[in-house]
Amino acid sequence: MKKPKYTPEIRDRAVQLLIESEKDYPSTWAAITAIAPKIGCTPETLRSW
Repeated sequence: MKKPKYTPEIRDRAVQLLIESEKDYPSTWAAITAIAPKIGCTPETLRSW
């Protein structure tokens, strides 16, 4: 079985960062597309978390 690319800790931190930063963007998707590259994942991956 393939090992997940992102650890639960990374996923939790990414979601927390999104929650904390969301108010600084006009939409949730805008926040996701800004934050995902900083984490090293695609916006769709972050959205699914």
